[in-house]
Amino acid sequence: MPAAYAWPTLLVRDGDDLFDHYRHALEKLGQEKGTLGLIFAKAQNKFQDPAKLRRVIVDLIDAETWTVLGADVKGDAYEGLLEKNAQDTKSGAGQYFTPRALIAAMVECIDPKPAERVCDPACGTGGFLFSAHQHVVDHNPNLTKDEKKHLKESAFVGFELVQATARVCAMNLLLHGIGSEKSVPMRVGDALGADPGERFEVVLANPPFGKKSSTVIVGEDGRVTSEKDKIERDDFWATTSNKQLNFVQHIKTLLAIYGRAAVVLSDNVLFEGGAGETIRKKLLHECDLHTLLRLPTGLFYAQGVKANVLFFDKKPASEKPWTKKLWIYDLRTNKHFTLKTSPLRRADLDEFVQLYKVGQRHQRVETWSADNTDGRWRAYGYHELIARDKTSLDIFWLKDDSLADSGNLPAPAVIAQEIVEDLQAALEQFKLIAGDLDSIVL
Repeated sequence: MPAAYAWPTLLVRDGDDLFDHYRHALEKLGQEKGTLGLIFAKAQNKFQDPAKLRRVIVDLIDAETWTVLGADVKGDAYEGLLEKNAQDTKSGAGQYFTPRALIAAMVECIDPKPAERVCDPACGTGGFLFSAHQHVVDHNPNLTKDEKKHLKESAFVGFELVQATARVCAMNLLLHGIGSEKSVPMRVGDALGADPGERFEVVLANPPFGKKSSTVIVGEDGRVTSEKDKIERDDFWATTSNKQLNFVQHIKTLLAIYGRAAVVLSDNVLFEGGAGETIRKKLLHECDLHTLLRLPTGLFYAQGVKANVLFFDKKPASEKPWTKKLWIYDLRTNKHFTLKTSPLRRADLDEFVQLYKVGQRHQRVETWSADNTDGRWRAYGYHELIARDKTSLDIFWLKDDSLADSGNLPAPAVIAQEIVEDLQAALEQFKLIAGDLDSIVL
């Protein structure tokens, strides 16, 4: 922090002098290089009253002894603010917030190592990146000086399209010990635009929901229009305007050979025809798509979302398909969660993580069998998958209790919420169809 604008310079000022100095401090810090410049870029003073600004600085913030708090405490405090903001539906911040219990389970399964590089091409507020950082620190208590430097300055890279969200993410990462004046862990821009050229051992991501990519165009007359993007890249298997399918292809590119990915994707990625079928076939052949976690509804702030986590490893070129078995864990059927009254806990994913067999996947054993048809863990061979219509991976086998037994129904509020989510999901599909029809020129 430049000495001329460090915290003590605010404490000794009052009135208009404080007001002007604070405004200049924001402007100056926004011109800095590194993580600091990203955090303060285009920052504005939202205070109208100098007395209120001084009260916040002196009476509220300076009253706390921040310097004695570790990075984990300050990071957790900031995370708490972000989660509270995500719960405010008016702010719209929920679209960038992945449930931390889900992130924790995904990171544990991927198991990042000290020397590896981790990327999130749609990083939002940075949950996957700092969770991966924490996992490495917790599981490697005797890190060398070089390993610690690597973790701080070069191990983690996030891409974020929205400038304001990138600012929040950079601050979140800095408070968790990632980034410095020399190294910025964030890249602001459209991750899908091009192959960045870098390769990573680990990719963790929850790409934005919503099918279509679009570019906002502001004309000379100030009118704003948008046009759908079909991403055309030489490294992609198929050309499509489906944003999530494009992220699957982009993540395949980002991975180093033998690199590992865990990605949250909506149901349409599992069953959509055309480019979707092509991409699934390629993914099964060129990567080891070994695990699929079917997520319950009620986890995300974006309503009407039915999502899954795909786990796959990138492999070298081969004539034979790399995927031998796809293991599916169904956490959706007969499971009911809500954001506020019954949120997903890390303990709800304990069985999945245990059955995943981190580092020992060859020891996996199905819990489903002819004798135990309630088992949530089941494997499907490559040839079974390829033989399915459109190579659909939208596979389920458990009996929905609510359909079979009216006395076993969930609470009315849960039923109502599920109806709302189903209707919203259907509405989103109809919007896409309508948009496609509008684009057809007769």
